[in-house]
Amino acid sequence: MTKILFAASEAVPFIKTGGLADVVGSLPKYLDKDNYDVRVIVPRYTCMDDNLKKILRFHSHFYVSLGWRRQYAGILTVQYENVIYYFVDNEYYFSGDRPYNNIYEDVEKFAFFSRAVLDALPVINFCPDIIHCHDWQTGLIPVYLKNLYDDQLFYKNIKTIFSIHNMKFQGRWKLNAAVDTTGLPEELFRPGIGGLEAYGEVNYLKGGILFSDIVTTVSPTYANEIQTPAGGEGLDGLMRMRSGSLYGILNGIDYELYDPATDPHMAKHFGTLDFVPGKKANKAALQEMLHLPKREDVFLISMVSRLTNQKGFDLVAYDLEEILGKDPVQIVVLGTGEEKYEKMLRYFANRYPDKLVVSTDYAEALAHKIYASSDAFLMPSLFEPCGLSQLMSMRYGTVPMVRETGGLKDTVEAYNEYENTGNGFSFCNFNAQEMADMIHYAMHVYFDDRTHWNEMAVRCMEMDYSWANSAKEYGKIYEQLSGMR
Repeated sequence: MTKILFAASEAVPFIKTGGLADVVGSLPKYLDKDNYDVRVIVPRYTCMDDNLKKILRFHSHFYVSLGWRRQYAGILTVQYENVIYYFVDNEYYFSGDRPYNNIYEDVEKFAFFSRAVLDALPVINFCPDIIHCHDWQTGLIPVYLKNLYDDQLFYKNIKTIFSIHNMKFQGRWKLNAAVDTTGLPEELFRPGIGGLEAYGEVNYLKGGILFSDIVTTVSPTYANEIQTPAGGEGLDGLMRMRSGSLYGILNGIDYELYDPATDPHMAKHFGTLDFVPGKKANKAALQEMLHLPKREDVFLISMVSRLTNQKGFDLVAYDLEEILGKDPVQIVVLGTGEEKYEKMLRYFANRYPDKLVVSTDYAEALAHKIYASSDAFLMPSLFEPCGLSQLMSMRYGTVPMVRETGGLKDTVEAYNEYENTGNGFSFCNFNAQEMADMIHYAMHVYFDDRTHWNEMAVRCMEMDYSWANSAKEYGKIYEQLSGMR
């Protein structure tokens, strides 16, 4: 049996700020228990939900050497949904009202966490065949493993996978501070391709990419994009160097959690056979709940998203006046983010109160209601490593309208009216007019060819983007690494 340890900075349901937590908290459940012993290790943040903290049980403690420091590390554990979780406890590093703070704090915090993960292994009596590291916060684990632990028998055969969930976030900070913080040999911080230095700074993401045995990212298209200057965020040369051991594997979603036949947040459950009345009932319920006019003859568009430029809100800002002013639409936006986008959306919500509702108080129940009730889901991202929201929307027969980038390109096939194929609508260039044209074409199909629209919505529901498929692809990677031992 192959033993695998997932190491990450967050995992549902314990702590979540983004899609990383969904992956780490979901994928282990779907790996074959007969072939894999999969466990997860994350920080024990004081901002975790109190009810979840109560179920953790103290396991042991030890001390971590971090440069000249010697820091306490406690280990707590719980078995949740048949997966064993370990939590690294240190109040100095993991206290506060959020998991991430200033970058100068976080680079030390996650250097500590990376060493604590490795030091914890003999303490918890678990020697994994593979440590599966996620994003820059765990980028130092492969670095430490190959530079400080390589001569210790216990660690000798451990392999590492490093998964990039978003190339933009790299864990960059001052070189001299990182030498002191990490305790790694100084030669690793000298300029050049073979160490942690990038553009005069330390770069944890680079470390993970360079020293891991295999690198993965969250969609095939994104794996190609990060090898280009446009998508590589300054590390495209490194990604091309690692192209022989770079794999793009689509994320999945939890099909039990996002199930229109059982979702407790819906007004009326439905499946592919009763999609039309089910969608109608949920749409009316959402309109009533959000104080929108209860009308069937409007095109209900939704966005559940962080309000950032990455998610395409510059395009939304450019087109919103025209769409709200002229078209038979209602738009629901749920998310928080940059103040300028929140102010822009609130301005238009005040101007068109019967057409636009904006909620910056994120609630999981409301997100489910929106996915289940909307006609179309808008996701015009500047870049999108994988994207989960378009997969969630399709599960409920809500047709995605996306820009062709990253995982959006891999999961949304543009509608072809002549062959009646496709599962959504898309546009190519990051251009507001192209987005507006796409939305108007989708509206045309919705109003003038409802039969084909409904068939497309059902095709969305029949797509299989469950974690079961993703787990099979990761299984191939794990087997490949096991053969390298």
